[in-house]
Amino acid sequence: MMRWTRRTWLAALAVPPLAKAAEEGFAPLFDGKTLNGWILVAGKGRGYIVEDGVIVCPEDGGGNLYTEKEYADFVLRLEWRLWEGGNNGIGIRAPLEGDAAYAGMEIQILDDEAPVYQKMRLKPAQYTGSVYDVFPARRGYVRRNGEWNEMEIRAEGRRIQVRLNGQQITDANLDEVKDPEVLRKHPGLQRRSGHIGFLGHGTRVEFRNIRIRTL
Repeated sequence: MMRWTRRTWLAALAVPPLAKAAEEGFAPLFDGKTLNGWILVAGKGRGYIVEDGVIVCPEDGGGNLYTEKEYADFVLRLEWRLWEGGNNGIGIRAPLEGDAAYAGMEIQILDDEAPVYQKMRLKPAQYTGSVYDVFPARRGYVRRNGEWNEMEIRAEGRRIQVRLNGQQITDANLDEVKDPEVLRKHPGLQRRSGHIGFLGHGTRVEFRNIRIRTL
């Protein structure tokens, strides 16, 4: 029988067995200190920087920050936070050239409730978690004003799923896209692999705990 001491109790509390098992097979994409393993494309201002263990897209920065490696089928987990009017995105299966939202796919990250976007009357597929401009996400799960959000993106074959703060908000079958105009506008829907990236738009958005499991 195991003898429970103060040390063993603290160890059990620090690393819950279920949480540890849930992360099995995941590899970090960010070392917490540098942008090694990432490529900045079409950078603006300071681009992306590392502060206090997080990747930051500053207000005077932006552009696309891509992984050096390409990924096909995967589960991506990360945390992000934004402030009033925050706007970014996560590119998946994207090439290094062109607009990732069209040449690849973009999973939207947006301060959905900000007045600036309410006035713009966004389309349903322009809100957080959507496959941008193609598949709308369920709304109402974004934590605002600097609170961390937990997101999981699962890309497996022709199916793209997004979970935000424990809720599944997107479940898209890419084969359901039949409209020739949409397919022409979004050739990236046909891509089988590509880079993962952060797609900045000149607002401060932060990312941390970025890890991936290939399928």
